[in-house]
Amino acid sequence: MTYLNIQVTLEEDGIGIITINRPEVRNAINPETWEEIRKGVKNLNNKKEIGAIIITGSGEKAFAAGSDISQIKERDLLDGLKAASQLVLSDLEETEKPIIAAVNGFALGGGCELTLACDIRIASKTAKFGQPEVNLAIIPGAGGTQRLANLIGIGRAKELILTGDIIDADEAYRIGLVNHVVEPSELMNKSKEIARKIISKGPMAIRLAKITLNAGNHYGIKAGMIVERLAQSCLMTTHDKNEGTSAFLEKRRAEFKNR
Repeated sequence: MTYLNIQVTLEEDGIGIITINRPEVRNAINPETWEEIRKGVKNLNNKKEIGAIIITGSGEKAFAAGSDISQIKERDLLDGLKAASQLVLSDLEETEKPIIAAVNGFALGGGCELTLACDIRIASKTAKFGQPEVNLAIIPGAGGTQRLANLIGIGRAKELILTGDIIDADEAYRIGLVNHVVEPSELMNKSKEIARKIISKGPMAIRLAKITLNAGNHYGIKAGMIVERLAQSCLMTTHDKNEGTSAFLEKRRAEFKNR
């Protein structure tokens, strides 16, 4: 598949990498780029050899510095109701395979919302985060009002969204917005290290763990508990469960078959 605004790379160790490639506009995400991200993630998710996905931005200045403001100026009521970017990130969040955001530089507006839809966020020390949409007299429209509050709490989310403040990587880590902060030169190494660790585990367990965590987060603890029970029941019948327990008891490395 050919892309104009992103690059998709398949690593030999089962990692798929999507790089937003619009450095001339600080990787701003226009509608075409949103659609390519959706297709790229779907394509990687459907590949059996891929166990985890990393999303990053080209260059050192920006992960994704928001949506393309020149296009936002021309949008109207119907465009707002279509909520195209919101639908893309809902699909991304529900992707079976874990997604890691490797944040290099600015992650603002839609770029920050993209990180929020990922499962794990790794930031370089030069990263900046923010939802500055109120400066344009609009609000985050790709799920940011909900995911940010879920991740860092309603009080902190209100402050960031209502003020439009931009915070650095250390502050993002302090408030729980990112999982790790590393030197810029170590960003992809750290992201790949976590991806490889995930890939080494039972793939069906990873898939169902993500589904279960999302179910509880979206629909409440009662629904999450029901999904957890059903997921665990399914896993108890798998070859990989037998292999994992046998390998542990025999003090050897498990060889999972995804069945």
